Amino acid sequence: MEKKRCFWVDLSSPVYIEYHDREWGIPVYDDEKLYEMFLLETFQAGLSWITILKKREFFRDAFDGFDVKKIAAYGTEKVEELMQNAQIIRNRGKITAAVQNAGIFIDIQKQYGSFSEYLWGFTKDKVIVNQEDTIPVKTELSDRISKDLKKRGMRYVGSVTIYSYLQAVGVVNDHDKDCFCNRKK
Repeated sequence: MEKKRCFWVDLSSPVYIEYHDREWGIPVYDDEKLYEMFLLETFQAGLSWITILKKREFFRDAFDGFDVKKIAAYGTEKVEELMQNAQIIRNRGKITAAVQNAGIFIDIQKQYGSFSEYLWGFTKDKVIVNQEDTIPVKTELSDRISKDLKKRGMRYVGSVTIYSYLQAVGVVNDHDKDCFCNRKK
């Protein structure tokens, strides 16, 4: 018998199934993983998530294994190199934002001890379980985090992008009620 998954999972896509079953909605506390997902979500803005998932390993290679310190130090030459990389999303605004955002991510780590402490502090370390029948695209929580990140100078961190990020890293549990991954509802 086939496992019941969330409605959005493309069952013909092994990468989507793997992502849903092993990553999406599982609470993440590790800053390296939080940063990886953050960078990927900011590149996803305006695109489908499957596009990003299919390019994930290319992003990993292009962005030095998602090493936030290396990315924060990227200069013009590296940005131009990334602009020539056909295997990733070649959007100058997103690439330069990734560099700027990496520096701010590091500043947040310094201020809070870790990005995890910062992020999970918004929910007092609690996973938010969506009680609605429909999944929202943004909430008051994503609005607050987005506003704070923008105030710090981050870009491509609108409330919809941040809500997707919160879902991805398990701050929010939005698994369908009948999904086998839904352990909290």
